[in-house]
Amino acid sequence: MRIWSIHQKYLDVKRLTGVWRETLLAKAVLEGKTTGYKNHPQLIRFKQQSDSILFINTYLEHIHKESKHRNYKFNKDLILNKSTKNKIPVTDKQLIYELNHLKKKLNNPKHLNSITIPEPHSLFNIIKGEIEIWEKIK
Repeated sequence: MRIWSIHQKYLDVKRLTGVWRETLLAKAVLEGKTTGYKNHPQLIRFKQQSDSILFINTYLEHIHKESKHRNYKFNKDLILNKSTKNKIPVTDKQLIYELNHLKKKLNNPKHLNSITIPEPHSLFNIIKGEIEIWEKIK
């Protein structure tokens, strides 16, 4: 499961649809609707919020907006009609790690070559720091 911290605009169609599906699964986990993935490290930052469902829904809302911008048809009925303007912190080194991870997955990442510190997903704000403790470094 990869719930990207980098901005959704950097993701290709495969990664954007993947993060949509994976985050819907994460939402189901947080709602107690499934027994799998309950202790997945990617969920830690959402579980730390006072209303984890609101934050995961906000994450999905931004993914949905990106899909609409690209004329994709993600089902908005799968998410709530409420979100938060509050942000979750993410470290600058986490964003760099994810950018490099994405570059390795893409065949031709020329559009990412000039980026040193990527923008975060719209739910996150950047703080100085090391790679997040929940990240599984390869």
